Amino acid sequence: MMFDNPLHVAVLMGGWANERPVSLTSGAGVADALESKGHRVTRIDMGRDVALRLHEAKPDVVFNALHGVPGEDGTVQGMLDLMGLPYTHSGLATSVIAIDKQLTKQALVPHGIPMPGGRIVTREELYARDPLPRPYVLKPVNEGSSVGVAIVTADSNVGNPISPDARGPWQEFAELLAEPFIKGRELTAAVLDGPDGPRALGVTELVVASGFYDYENKYTAGRTEHIFPAQLPPEITALCEAYAVKAHQVLGCHGTSRTDFRWDDEAGEDGLFVLETNTQPGMTPLSLVPEQAAGRGIPYADLVEMLVAEALRVHGAKGKGHKRKGGSDGTADPA
Repeated sequence: MMFDNPLHVAVLMGGWANERPVSLTSGAGVADALESKGHRVTRIDMGRDVALRLHEAKPDVVFNALHGVPGEDGTVQGMLDLMGLPYTHSGLATSVIAIDKQLTKQALVPHGIPMPGGRIVTREELYARDPLPRPYVLKPVNEGSSVGVAIVTADSNVGNPISPDARGPWQEFAELLAEPFIKGRELTAAVLDGPDGPRALGVTELVVASGFYDYENKYTAGRTEHIFPAQLPPEITALCEAYAVKAHQVLGCHGTSRTDFRWDDEAGEDGLFVLETNTQPGMTPLSLVPEQAAGRGIPYADLVEMLVAEALRVHGAKGKGHKRKGGSDGTADPA
């Protein structure tokens, strides 16, 4: 155990987002790991009474194992700030920006991080005409785990333009982000904070058995092969790691983050694009951050303790009026 004395840790999990099942699995793994290290753990499946339950529990620190809204979008972070409770992962302002794919573009692209173009469209616009030449991608603006992602191709069975009766995310979300489809390979790089600042853990290539890396392929065993370290040209590996660390810094992330990429290997370095940065990556048996950490010699339980230690460090720094800079020029709010 890296702490002199055991801690009382409240693990927030579950909630009511689309990613509830993933969060429950992440939270259970985290709680078990903390208990294996000798810490006292209070498991909280988040409901509307979460503030009362935290007040009654009086933990030393909160491990935020929630995914999606409201655990990843700044809502829970703001509540914990008001309660004066230290918590893992990123703060309020970072969470608000990073969960919104359009805001993320506005934050990262000016810092030289390449991301696909595109725009927000309403379902009515989709029913009238294609917003981009096919193939293109449609995704919710503020969902994670590839929830609601659709690739619209020339031979898609959705109509041309898209029919209101065709099954797809346009039936569930009033607005969607439309982006050009980038052919090529799916890559991801995790970043972990430490005493010397953030460092990339490496790059994983994700090879799916069929379709693309959607919610089902992410969380169904055997659907996706994780190749770590990815077999890439050294310059592409270095570029992925550099972009991931830069995104982590510019957005003002804390603890850990994971940045996802598409790489058109026929275009070399010009074919690499950041898709998004996830401020609260999963901690399930199939999750990529624990897998990359293990590949770098960091066991799961040690990783969990490292995130708790970083939460206490950040909270202590805030209490002293210190603010950690986000990007190299301090443009990101580090809350």
